[in-house]
Amino acid sequence: MPDTPTLSNKRYDDVLALPSGPLAEASLAAARAAVHPSVLNHCVRGFYWSRLFAAHEGVLNDADYDEELLFAANVMHDLGTGPDAPGLLRFEIESADLAAAVLTGAGAAAGDVDRVWEAIALHTTPQIPERLGLLTYLTYEGVWIDFGKNVDLVAEEQSRIHAAYPRLRMVHHLAEEVLAHGARSETAAPPYALAFHLAQERAADGVTTMERGVVGGPWGE
Repeated sequence: MPDTPTLSNKRYDDVLALPSGPLAEASLAAARAAVHPSVLNHCVRGFYWSRLFAAHEGVLNDADYDEELLFAANVMHDLGTGPDAPGLLRFEIESADLAAAVLTGAGAAAGDVDRVWEAIALHTTPQIPERLGLLTYLTYEGVWIDFGKNVDLVAEEQSRIHAAYPRLRMVHHLAEEVLAHGARSETAAPPYALAFHLAQERAADGVTTMERGVVGGPWGE
């Protein structure tokens, strides 16, 4: 299943199992419709990395651990790069708003919607997620493992995950989508936001630090 994830009822003993249920199904459908195939693979990998990080942290059985919400937060965290984003706010916030609408439409409780919104809105913000709820923390860590952080924690499983969901030059495509979203209005790329910095870097020498970081990085592109 290289580019089209499917849901499963299997438990975590299968590293490639995905949660099932109405929230997971709605989240995956929204992501498939909105983001570039390489970005979709990135979002699904983020869920796997988040779950493996949770296992490393010993929190899989914590009361606050919710696998369906973790999947929703990961798989929809880049919805703001898609066609339904208004282009008026940072892509992280518009991703969170779009995800909240999806979950609300699927019948999620208001508190769960708020948790997913927070996790997505803060997924590019360092030093804050670990001080908030478990969902926000795990989502942040999963996203950044896909950019080369803490890769030793997923070394045993990464080859199967990358084989199922290959990278397909994800960093380049994601940078392009974030830059395109940021160019839609001044408020979509305010000073100090990720899109603002990427635009400055691209204008300066044609490449962003996000793209440069994959050269010689642990995953490659």
